[in-house]
Amino acid sequence: MVLMTVKCDLKKRLTLAQGLWLMNWFFVMAGVLVFSLGLVLKVKLRKRSEMMDNAESHFVPNSLICVGIFGCALNAFRGKICYDSLDLAKYNKWKPFLKPYLATCFIFNILLLLTAGLCFTMRLALESTLMHGLKSGMRYYKDTEMPGRCYMKTTLDMMQIEFCCCGNNNYKDWFKIQWISNCYLDFSSIHIKSNVDGKYLMDGVPFSCCNPSSPRPCSQLQITNNSAHYSYDHHSEELNIWTRGCREALLSYYSSMLNSIGILVLLVLLLEGAVMVGLRYLHTSLESLSNPEDPES
Repeated sequence: MVLMTVKCDLKKRLTLAQGLWLMNWFFVMAGVLVFSLGLVLKVKLRKRSEMMDNAESHFVPNSLICVGIFGCALNAFRGKICYDSLDLAKYNKWKPFLKPYLATCFIFNILLLLTAGLCFTMRLALESTLMHGLKSGMRYYKDTEMPGRCYMKTTLDMMQIEFCCCGNNNYKDWFKIQWISNCYLDFSSIHIKSNVDGKYLMDGVPFSCCNPSSPRPCSQLQITNNSAHYSYDHHSEELNIWTRGCREALLSYYSSMLNSIGILVLLVLLLEGAVMVGLRYLHTSLESLSNPEDPES
């Protein structure tokens, strides 16, 4: 069955081959871009790996890296075929490989579609891993003297400052854990002895939750105690700490990046499909020459 029949003379074949050759090298650069975006995403996820509960989140950047490398190789090879199609003698050596190559291109396009889908659906996996990872990381915030956990305080502080966020869901998450190290507490104090389950819980948050653009001094301690601060009512006043949770902030940041990458991959997929159709036209036009000895036939 023949669909969309087009007659190609020598001039049209040469124009098609040259256009496909140029587009394939453009797609080699697109493959480099997809590879680079996968690498950047992987680095950014690894930077927050302490806040993530598992390694599944690296599946998408790894897929982008593999698809980028595969795309570069595939398009470079296709560019060589298109360039050799300008000379019928050179083209003949590629004829046995063209159908398997087109099948490989079709499989690659399916991989592109799946990778784009993963980019759009990764938010669900990220939300779960961040929820548990942030909760676990906050518990270790006070362990500044413990090997293997001493970096957690700095990591969380830098994250809250960078993303203008506080806690997991919101700033009240800090009320439920002891985030001040025992090294800085006086356990002879009656106040500390009478605290919950032997832990020092308080209605306060770390300094990194403070909003530097607020006109009044940061009320990071005794947030719910109106008498502890001048002209203050925590029920009605706009707090001068970040009220947005870090899980929401990180999800928004990564989702925006993943959606942009997904759209780019879909665009590459559409153009790859067009080039594959063009190669098929070039292939059939050369196979159906009425006189193979005469390129102008």
